[in-house]
Amino acid sequence: MQPTFADFSASPVNASNAGIRYRHCHEASSHLVMGADASTELDFEVDGQERIAEVTLKVTALVSKLGRSPGYAPVDVLVNGKALVQGFTVPGGGDLPQDNVFAVPGALLRPGTNTLEIRTAADARSMLWLHRVTLDSVYERGRSERAMAAEAARDTVFVYTTERRPPFTSSWRPGPRLLFHVDRGEQSLPAQLGWRGQDGAESAISFQSNMSDFHGHHRAADGTLAEFRGRVVERGPFPEGTEGVRVHRFLTEEGWGGGWHTSGELRLLVEDGSGRPVERVTWRDQRGNSGVAALRIAAGCPGAAADAPDVTEGARVVEVSDEYEEAGEVAENLLRDSRAKWLAGECEATVEFAFDRPTALTGYTLTSANDFPDRDPRDWTLSGSQDGNHWTELDSRTDESFTGRFESRRFRMGAATGAFSRYRLDITGNGGADEIQLSGVRFAGVAADHFSGYYQRYNEGPIGYRGTAVVSPDDSAERERNARLGAELEEATRSLAEAARSVGRLADLFRGR
Repeated sequence: MQPTFADFSASPVNASNAGIRYRHCHEASSHLVMGADASTELDFEVDGQERIAEVTLKVTALVSKLGRSPGYAPVDVLVNGKALVQGFTVPGGGDLPQDNVFAVPGALLRPGTNTLEIRTAADARSMLWLHRVTLDSVYERGRSERAMAAEAARDTVFVYTTERRPPFTSSWRPGPRLLFHVDRGEQSLPAQLGWRGQDGAESAISFQSNMSDFHGHHRAADGTLAEFRGRVVERGPFPEGTEGVRVHRFLTEEGWGGGWHTSGELRLLVEDGSGRPVERVTWRDQRGNSGVAALRIAAGCPGAAADAPDVTEGARVVEVSDEYEEAGEVAENLLRDSRAKWLAGECEATVEFAFDRPTALTGYTLTSANDFPDRDPRDWTLSGSQDGNHWTELDSRTDESFTGRFESRRFRMGAATGAFSRYRLDITGNGGADEIQLSGVRFAGVAADHFSGYYQRYNEGPIGYRGTAVVSPDDSAERERNARLGAELEEATRSLAEAARSVGRLADLFRGR
């Protein structure tokens, strides 16, 4: 049986395998309101080839209160006109909708279209608030709820208008819009969200289950406290609505069993109108899972700062094409603060470096060695990679020279390159010798954004949670490569067109004979 549900908490109503009809009902922000002698009908399909022994029907509803009494709105539930339950009273008197589960015998179903009817009694004295209805084969219990949650969780970018007011006052004042996106790839929307800005301001809010509005508090950087509420005005799937703002994307790991294990991507975006980046985000989703991410935000724009810090300490040599081990003239010397050198017995050489975490370079420095200027590099390329297999060219130099021994020359990167965990220096030319040598390599840049925190699944204990920034797929090198590929494709298209015209001319000549 395919997933069958009607989610009346969504606007518009979110439904699957269900045609819906109302009588004496109207839609509210988070439910369907059914008065006395009202009915809601769902038409759903059953495959004629499928044998269903039993169906699990779940009706999530709440009876509105009558003053201090729990209210009174009994219901009948019918399947294809036959009563499944009569005069059933949904528990009332609370504030949360109740899950009411019924077993539908397979004998009440028929191949093709079936009709489920929920009908309130004519003498009902309060309202029945209908939130959700799901139907599943007893052997696939929960399938429709999972499908309904996945459907609702497709739209994960939210925009709210907001209001604030000081405590113990009655006047609300308009606040800046709130734009947020929190997604671990688990298809579950947030139930609660909190964040702290780098200026010390912080907020904590809780959402209606259908995300229509929120309520919480806001504490300004100066300590001023205010109630905080908002109503959704836009929502959509990622990346819609995030143009022009910075979305933090992290490759994450979870710490358990004495080690760290890959756990997918986390995306975080909170824009509250303050103009200050967030430094901490906390959340709990609608499944009861919760997490905290304390962010370290890389300052500045890679490639823009002339005085970017030295980040060589985080690097190590992982591959080298050749080195003179007998004399101790190895590639590891490049990263040491000494006058020792690296010597490769070839006129072309390669050395590859790995960083502890992805790092965006703004420049690098090469230092010539102690002797033989004709061994100095003249032509080289610096490339970056995340996995050591796929490389992006970042900087290329030709016909460079050093004017003295142990001379350090710094080379600025031409544009923002993105953050990579590996860098490779390919030296393709020197001053004419049969060897390549260098005394030092230093890197300038900024470590990529990263975070540390914890994650806790519902009904389980907390575990470690950390992540490093994902390289943006639209960095300058990628754009340049795409432009180059586009130009090559355009040239190939022109060549093919010319070849086709030549074949046509030859065919005309042949027919003329």
